Amino acid sequence: MNETTQKGPNEKYCSECGAIIRANAEICPKCGVRQMPPPFSFNLGPVTPGGRSRFAAAIFAILLGSLGIHKFYLGLTGWGIVYLLFCWTGIPAIVGIIEGVLLLVMSDDEFTQRYG
Repeated sequence: MNETTQKGPNEKYCSECGAIIRANAEICPKCGVRQMPPPFSFNLGPVTPGGRSRFAAAIFAILLGSLGIHKFYLGLTGWGIVYLLFCWTGIPAIVGIIEGVLLLVMSDDEFTQRYG
């Protein structure tokens, strides 16, 4: 255990006493308190400066494309309203699936340039 005030890359602070302990330690050796596991985080890949994810947009397009949810997510509110108006025809659902596939094969740079 490192006794300095700087923690290393494989260390963390105890949630109870603040001592520096190993990052994978389940119990603090200094105070004996069980450490909580890190919160679950789901990574959807790179995110644009505007906070949009290409993978999330593609999933919205494939699953909710008939309602235009992906258009609202991407900031294209006008197109989202058009999709909502014509959702009863089934055409936006087909177009949404196609757009979802196109979003999945699009590069991250192109996505950032177009929607970032």
